[in-house]
Amino acid sequence: MHENRGAMCGAGLLLLLAGCAVPGGGFSGQQGPEPGNRRYVNPGTMAQLDGFTHAVRIGFVTYVSGEVPLDSSGHLVGAGDLAAQAKQAFANLDLVLRIAGNVPSDVVKLTVYVVNYQPQDLAVIRQAAPQFFPERNPPAGLVLGVQALPREGMLIAVDAIAEAPALFRPRAGAP
Repeated sequence: MHENRGAMCGAGLLLLLAGCAVPGGGFSGQQGPEPGNRRYVNPGTMAQLDGFTHAVRIGFVTYVSGEVPLDSSGHLVGAGDLAAQAKQAFANLDLVLRIAGNVPSDVVKLTVYVVNYQPQDLAVIRQAAPQFFPERNPPAGLVLGVQALPREGMLIAVDAIAEAPALFRPRAGAP
């Protein structure tokens, strides 16, 4: 009788553990996200540059390609106007991040490319997208002056790396 009870408890424990199995791409608690879980983010409502994916998410990290000031039809927004183009490029970045499961505060690295960059341009860029430039704990970043961008008339492109916070993090020292 006691042997059967032990077998039944073992089977119950096995069933319980099987119900807790982590699906592919989930968090195992030991090694983090599954390494082969890639998700390509290419919203059908957004124009994209040929040969590039808007973003690739691997586990909790999202890598966003240079978002540019194109509207959903692929037309340049704000020709000659850095403020208007910055607003559109950051709106595109925000949309791609949200579709990938992130928000602006998840951005850990931000790179801004500006054609014929001048130091006063940074204030214009920050004003266009304050949610990406918080006063406290801003992302690591860089603003680069460039000669040109992929399409005639583009003045700005923005790329980012974001890390979504895990719902459950293993305790320090836990196996």
